[in-house]
Amino acid sequence: MTGLLATKPRFINVPQRAEDALWHELELTPKPGLVDRLNNGSHRDMDHALFVRSIRAIAPWFARFTALGEEHADKPAEVQLRLLRPMGIACEQAMYHATGGVNTHKGGIFALGLLCFAAGRLPVVSADSLCREVSTLCRGLVRRELDNRSLAATAGERQFQQFGLTGARGEAESGFATVRSVLPHWRRAQQHEMLLRLMVVNPDSNLVSRGGMCGLRYVQDYARQLLQEGWDRQALEKMDQALIARNLSPGGSADLLSVAWVLGEC
Repeated sequence: MTGLLATKPRFINVPQRAEDALWHELELTPKPGLVDRLNNGSHRDMDHALFVRSIRAIAPWFARFTALGEEHADKPAEVQLRLLRPMGIACEQAMYHATGGVNTHKGGIFALGLLCFAAGRLPVVSADSLCREVSTLCRGLVRRELDNRSLAATAGERQFQQFGLTGARGEAESGFATVRSVLPHWRRAQQHEMLLRLMVVNPDSNLVSRGGMCGLRYVQDYARQLLQEGWDRQALEKMDQALIARNLSPGGSADLLSVAWVLGEC
């Protein structure tokens, strides 16, 4: 992972970056199949106002994740997830309380919470060091939580057994390899392009849950076509309507866009 972005000898407020990332992702409009200022995408139980409440409930926890990482920085990596998990669950409960039980940001809490926790453990924070640390913290996570399960109780476990997809766990264990693959194209002013690039390469479990592998390939091919042929707001709105008609929501790519915002600004 060396060489992604040069380490900068300055203070980087990762918890604030994480909160900013959620706001930027929400406000990006239009976002095909996703909640934005234009519509609710392919979601009947979510809207912009609900996401606002969710972010406000989640945001205070990012600094707590970082403080927890700093507090236990002397402990070996293999015990860290056990320390982090109760706080992650508490953050999820705060989200559910704010949203009336709707899962608006569970994937974001997982990914951004790991980044914040990792930041607390590091003497110098950079995109490279954060990705390495998260990968170290999550070493063996897929094997423990997916590969060793004989019965598939969750959507993630079923997708692993049926298609070999590792979802958010695999992305974290890889040190956000999918995000790193598009980071060379990072430009703060061009978040739509980043989202399309993530859609192309991300084996998005949300899409598989809603539309199977055919739904995933449809979105990947559509995003690839827009990148190749050119796109504008009208093209994105057309894609939005196409995904809504098929009940497809690339929520996993939206989560990774937030991760890209944090890493791209480091």
